[in-house]
Amino acid sequence: MNTDTNAYFSVLHPFDAYLSLWPAGKPLPSEAELHRLKSKGMQLISEVKALEGSYILQLRHLGDDARAIADYMKLQSRKIDLVLQHLLEQETKDGVHCSGLQFGGSNCQVHSEQPFDVHQLVKLTLFIREEVLSILCFAEVIDCRPDPDNQAAYLVDLAYRVINDAEVEQLVKASLNVQQKQLQSRKANR
Repeated sequence: MNTDTNAYFSVLHPFDAYLSLWPAGKPLPSEAELHRLKSKGMQLISEVKALEGSYILQLRHLGDDARAIADYMKLQSRKIDLVLQHLLEQETKDGVHCSGLQFGGSNCQVHSEQPFDVHQLVKLTLFIREEVLSILCFAEVIDCRPDPDNQAAYLVDLAYRVINDAEVEQLVKASLNVQQKQLQSRKANR
C-alpha cells in the first residue's frame, strides 16, 4: 500500500482515466484482490510489460552483439502491445471518464466534469496510450478545485493507495520515457 504522495515526480502528459467511487467505510482491497479485479486484457498487458522489461534489460547486458537481438525483441514486443491495446480499447470501462493531465509513480492529476470530495477513495483506471499502459489501482482524492480555465470543471489530484509494485515501476518508466521524448522534442524545435 502506497502512502507517500511525493515519492516520484510527475510528468505532464494527456491520458484517459476512469474513476469509480469506493463505498465509504468499505476496506480497500489487498494487492492480491486488486489483481482479481482486473479484466483479462489488463492482466495480460501487465504480465507482458513485466516480462518484456526484464528480458530486454538482460539482453542489453550482453553487449554489442545482443543489440540487434534486443532491437528485434523490442519490435516484436511493440506488435504485441498494439494488439493488447486494441483489445483493451474494446472493453467496457466503468466509472466517470476524466482527462488525465499528469502522472507519476505515486500520484496523478485529472480534469473532471464532476467534483470529488477530498479524502474520498476511488477505483482508478489509467490508460496511457503512447506507453501502451493500463493500470487499475485505488486512490485517494487529495485535492479537488475548480479549473481556473473552466469554472464548470475541476482539477482532481489523486494519490495511489493500493497499487501493485510492478505497475508503480511501469508508471515510473513511462513517466521517464515521456519526459525523455518531451526533452528531445524541445531540443529538436530549438
